[in-house]
Amino acid sequence: MRENARAAWGMAATAVLWSTGGLAIKLVPLTPMAVAGWRSLLSAATLLLVFRGRLDFRPTRARCGAAVAYAALLVTNVAATKLTTAANAILLAYTAPVYVALFAPMVLGEKTKRADWLFVVASLGGMALFFLDRLSAQGLWGNLLAVGTGLSYAAFTLCMRAGREDSPVSAVIAGHGLTVLAALPFLFSAAPQTLGAALGLAYLGVIQQGLSLSLYVWCITRLPALSAMLLMTLEPIVNPLLVAVGYGEWPGFWSVLGGAVVVAAVTLRGIFGRGGSGTDA
Repeated sequence: MRENARAAWGMAATAVLWSTGGLAIKLVPLTPMAVAGWRSLLSAATLLLVFRGRLDFRPTRARCGAAVAYAALLVTNVAATKLTTAANAILLAYTAPVYVALFAPMVLGEKTKRADWLFVVASLGGMALFFLDRLSAQGLWGNLLAVGTGLSYAAFTLCMRAGREDSPVSAVIAGHGLTVLAALPFLFSAAPQTLGAALGLAYLGVIQQGLSLSLYVWCITRLPALSAMLLMTLEPIVNPLLVAVGYGEWPGFWSVLGGAVVVAAVTLRGIFGRGGSGTDA
């Protein structure tokens, strides 16, 4: 019981750590590709150190697909956070379960429940509300990239489910490696010029992406799936609050309403559906 409580606190801490990514990305004065590249370089090094001896990088179709999807998730998330509000970036990405529900029958042969279609409709309706706020061209592209983050997260989930024996940590590290390769032209032409920028990148890579995943892996094996999913809803709630307080960026009315619809739909589906995590089908 005591270990379960520690795991619950650890999962809540993981969600809060992940939620700090929006503010940190906003504060680092580098291009999206430079931020994504440096963060992934530091994160991959951290995870390789923590999980050394427990990794398997043998190429399988599922593992390769998961790595590509995770790299796409990392790049689109950073770009979306830079171009639109952090609230839009995280909450539109949180629609990933919609795409899992839509594509699981085709990709995995898993049937989508009839009740899941209500969840899909509700989530898509919430997603549409984000685009009712007055958006600049940059903000519109940021919203579209955030939708791409959700699609990438769904693809990662489907690939990992297709290769159930594959190590998710290995796929994550490979995804970070692909991100570094894609960002190579930006890494040294856009190196951090100030101590604050360097510390921000170190935080994003080592703590927000690296050590937090290590904590998540420890917690997820000790918590019921429903408890883990409910605790992880802290991320899309805390993320915009931190950015509002630390960066002065407040989401629009329609974004707040759309986010409430999406988070409620995902949470209720987890409670009354299969009881999986936020990105599970």
